[in-house]
Amino acid sequence: MWLQTLKLGIKSLLLHKLRSMLTMLGVILGVGSVISMLAIGEGSKREALERIRRLGASNVIIRSVKPGQEGAEEEEEGSKDQASSRVMEYGLRYKDLERLKGTLPTIERAVPITLVRKRAQAMHRAIPNARILGTTPDFLDVKSLKMGRGRFISDTDMARGSNVAVLAAGAAAKLFNFEDPVGRSVRFGTMVFNVVGVVSPQGTGSATAGAIGGQDFNKDIYVPLTSARSRFGELKIIVSAGSFNFERNQLSEITLTVKDQNLVSQTAAMARKVIRAHHPKGNDIEIQVPLELLQQAEEEKRIWNLVLGSIAGISLLVGGIGIMNIMLATVTERTREIGIRRALGAKRRDITIQFLVESVVLSSTGGLVGIAFGVGVPVAVTFFSDIDSYIQWWTMPLTFMISVGIGAVFGVYPARQAAMLDPIEALRHE
Repeated sequence: MWLQTLKLGIKSLLLHKLRSMLTMLGVILGVGSVISMLAIGEGSKREALERIRRLGASNVIIRSVKPGQEGAEEEEEGSKDQASSRVMEYGLRYKDLERLKGTLPTIERAVPITLVRKRAQAMHRAIPNARILGTTPDFLDVKSLKMGRGRFISDTDMARGSNVAVLAAGAAAKLFNFEDPVGRSVRFGTMVFNVVGVVSPQGTGSATAGAIGGQDFNKDIYVPLTSARSRFGELKIIVSAGSFNFERNQLSEITLTVKDQNLVSQTAAMARKVIRAHHPKGNDIEIQVPLELLQQAEEEKRIWNLVLGSIAGISLLVGGIGIMNIMLATVTERTREIGIRRALGAKRRDITIQFLVESVVLSSTGGLVGIAFGVGVPVAVTFFSDIDSYIQWWTMPLTFMISVGIGAVFGVYPARQAAMLDPIEALRHE
């Protein structure tokens, strides 16, 4: 009986192909929007969380900020005191690094970084304003980087202040194209450095979390901190509108690795006190705690998925209302048919099942097409743009079950209306 009822329901729906298709369209768009919106939202959130994780959940990052860079009024006042000398001193100092090492017992490693902007040139290829980072051997592990070829900076390089450089993948490709850079020379201004290694490509986005100023790890060049300090110095010349200004910034960043992840918040609080004791205004220092950012991002992810699911669920609800509307119209059109079936012995239960089956067939078919649509949209978005998407497998069976449930729920009322018709009155209907 169930098979015969199903065949009859499909036959009835095929009598009005266009109407049935338009009715399913609401369910198709509803299911597709649920899957695609959750996939795109999940992809972007995963990318953001991965960038924060690459910062290191056990790290505390302290960065130098140029006064006036963030637009605060009090920062502008901090730079006026040095206007007469035209030399602006700001940010982290080597003494701050020593104070943090000597004061905080919870830290395992402290990795200093100084940023230098120089023209990098190898033969006829050049990077006009290359990002050269002076750092220590621990930088590789703290920033979760991996070597592709050669080696990273060693303790011997640090002790000797050797003129050695390690290129990121993007910088190596820019300077040497397809050639192997290891063992070759690269010039920074008037200084010649020997390339000893190449770092593997990091991430897929244009900006990698953890790089100074939100820049890309793939474009950096690494040299020993001692070499950067002795070869390039700390004084920078800034040319603006025909005038010369000087800036002195010893360290651009200090990354602290905490021994126990449970002590990250306490370590960050102690680091703030130590830094602010010698930087009273605090307008040239920024402290970032990736663990706190990670927890906040995960909470925002849950809220964002709930919002996206609710918005897409509304369109699915609209599709269900469309099914109810069409089924009510179908009951009116088939009133005489219902009367004949009742007169031939069909029970009210049989009429109810018949119309429920038709409603569920509409919604389930729309759900299957909607799943294909919902999977195709994120794939197309990822293919034609830089937006990442991640389709969660559980969204497909869940949305299909919801679409079937909507067909059953919104088909109950029209089915009951059909079943409650008086057979004699139904037979008289024109």
